[in-house]
Amino acid sequence: MNIGFIGAGHMGSAMIEGLLRAKTVAPENLFVKGGSSGTAEALQEKLGFQLIKEYDALKACKVIFIATGASIVLDILKQAAPFMAKDTILISVATGHTVAEAQAVLGETIHVVHAIPNTPVSVNAGMIGAVFADMPAPTKAEAVRVLKSLGKVEEVSETILGTFGTVAGCSPAFVDIFMEALADGAVLEGMPRALSYEVIAQMMLGSAKLALETKKHPGELKDGVTSPGGSTIKGVTALEKNGFRYAVIDAVKQANS
Repeated sequence: MNIGFIGAGHMGSAMIEGLLRAKTVAPENLFVKGGSSGTAEALQEKLGFQLIKEYDALKACKVIFIATGASIVLDILKQAAPFMAKDTILISVATGHTVAEAQAVLGETIHVVHAIPNTPVSVNAGMIGAVFADMPAPTKAEAVRVLKSLGKVEEVSETILGTFGTVAGCSPAFVDIFMEALADGAVLEGMPRALSYEVIAQMMLGSAKLALETKKHPGELKDGVTSPGGSTIKGVTALEKNGFRYAVIDAVKQANS
């Protein structure tokens, strides 16, 4: 199966890497049209996919991703639409439009999916929210199969897709800041930085796995670590004193505004 990409910025590049890593598509069957930034060319040298300059090469693609900026996505779809074959699956990972708006541009013969992923798709551990237009069950199953090769897929209503994208898509940056701050604290207390990052990343991976597998409330998991008068509850108190919860809540609110 041939897969096409329009756009190879941060998210587009992450998805391209994930698809190739999962062997969902072979490099010779992956066609990528980048913009003017040169990121597609640099990525092509690394991964060996087919770099294209014109939209006509997309005619042979069963699935096409568009990963452009929100302000230009509908205009790009208008330009690319004449070069999409009937029953093509178009997966937009751009914000700033609805499924209906994309469908109106592309016509009824193209099957539209609006998906919001996050950068861990590059290592096939993404969290992807998806909204599907009406389409035959086998077509939807094919779209889900491709997306699932990049991580976990949740079908959501379009009304919460933006919030889903904020929590799943923006939070990796929030978590990275938290990891960096934890490492700064560890370095302050004498731990080497490289070791700090390794310990913190493994701790977060294990904590996430514990939450997913046990289905326990985060508060219960927190209580399981905090003993009366112990070091953990002292650290939790410091976080609360400095407005940690409000900072996180406000970050989501501001990112979603």
